[in-house]
Amino acid sequence: MTNSLAEVEEYDVLLVVGSNTTEAHPVIGGKMKRAARRGARLIVIDPRRIELVDYAALWLRLRPGTDAALINGMIHLILTQGWADWEFIAKRCENYDDLWEVVKKYPPEVASEISGVPVAQIYAAAEMYAHTPRAGIFYTLGITEHTTGTANVINLANLALVTGHVGKPHAGVNPLRGQNNVQGACDMGALPNVYSGYRQVTDPQAAALFERAWGVPLNPKLGLRIPEMFDGVLEGTVKTMFVMGEDPALTDPDINHVRKALSGLEFLVVQDIFLSETAKYADVVLPAACYAEKDGTFTNTERRVQRVRKAVEPPGQARADWEIISDLATRMGYPMDYASAADIFEEIRALTPSYAGMTYERMDACGLQWPCPTVDHPGTTFLHEDVFPRGRGRLTGVEYEAPAELTNEEYPLLLTTGRMLYQYNVSTRQSPTLEGLAPYEQAEINPADAAKVGVSDGDLMRVSSRRGSVVTRAKLTDRVPPGIMFMTFHYHETPTNALTNSAFDPVAKTAEYKVSAVRIERV
Repeated sequence: MTNSLAEVEEYDVLLVVGSNTTEAHPVIGGKMKRAARRGARLIVIDPRRIELVDYAALWLRLRPGTDAALINGMIHLILTQGWADWEFIAKRCENYDDLWEVVKKYPPEVASEISGVPVAQIYAAAEMYAHTPRAGIFYTLGITEHTTGTANVINLANLALVTGHVGKPHAGVNPLRGQNNVQGACDMGALPNVYSGYRQVTDPQAAALFERAWGVPLNPKLGLRIPEMFDGVLEGTVKTMFVMGEDPALTDPDINHVRKALSGLEFLVVQDIFLSETAKYADVVLPAACYAEKDGTFTNTERRVQRVRKAVEPPGQARADWEIISDLATRMGYPMDYASAADIFEEIRALTPSYAGMTYERMDACGLQWPCPTVDHPGTTFLHEDVFPRGRGRLTGVEYEAPAELTNEEYPLLLTTGRMLYQYNVSTRQSPTLEGLAPYEQAEINPADAAKVGVSDGDLMRVSSRRGSVVTRAKLTDRVPPGIMFMTFHYHETPTNALTNSAFDPVAKTAEYKVSAVRIERV
């Protein structure tokens, strides 16, 4: 996230794309609503009528998976109508010709034909975004959970660059992270290609630094991403797994494929706070402490590192994650003798330049935003003020590519998935209060589609894809247009990811949760 959450209420234009913010990120969604009440204009790009549409100056109801074409249409208008920040492009960008060679093929008429968004709305959105200095882009999984997810993100960066909406307050490109510490996990190198601070495992200099600190040689090869791991099990190249704080048997796409892989492992360890669906396949379950039962830090979506303090003792045999990992490493021959979470944070500071200036004492009040390189640095509220990490910002043309799976006569509906306000991933099912508010899955379907198969509101219906089927209650609503339906992934009784497509982005290996072809029938 290039900018800060405190700025949200001070924008003049917020372009919200692929983000049901009020349900998936309700605190930030509340800030957006307050901004709109103050007079900010919201541009909402979403196939569903989400709550933010009620506050929006413009709602662009695109077809799922057509984001690249729509953004190209906006960039085309910005460049051809003279709305671009040509001084910024000349001073801070490169590769303009590559971008133009692509976007010149996407005049608003072409973008409209592909996306389903009227030409007048594309024109209005481009003009509104380009003509306002205090304009920011906010996106989440509706942009990334596609086979073209990486390209979609690059295209949003193109949009910000050609208008000069980056490198200053109240602008930028702002991904809203999906979980409370996913930013921190990535910062710490919980990815298959980097150490902490995003230094490449293939970089000999980076490896040498960590080898000196840890006293062992390190593997220079890239690790596997999640879909590659499960494919590896079925191919016989992956024999064991250690799953920590994740429930792929419920949350990964094409879960019949995932569950087959989990069943085929020689040895599976699951470390979690509840007996998850994945833990039911485990040979060993290690009970972990939850956030309120341990000390440490979380890093949130705006890069803010904040203290977490133990409020209560963990129940039973549950222990802090770092204690479990340290004991395992020690028993496997590598002594980890940390005395506390604070000890580990001191090692993080020593090895991660963006965290080097942070201490528990400095973070005590409200945390610090990285990069914070020295102990007298105030933290960084927005990124890229004078220069980008690579020097100039690279403009990259992004061609529209259709989703991996489209509808046909047998599977005439497009299923898109997401979250609801009253459940958080799969962990809140333990709360009686939340269960009372949302005890089961309700698949949103347009009344016109339901009528074709005789389904009424509240009926049970079977939803089937090429990969599996589930039974769910139907919720008839015009929040989804004809031809599209929506489900969440919170309920093990209705495992929606038995339906979703495991086709994934070639770079990030993120699956295409947002577009799967399905059919429905009344039960």
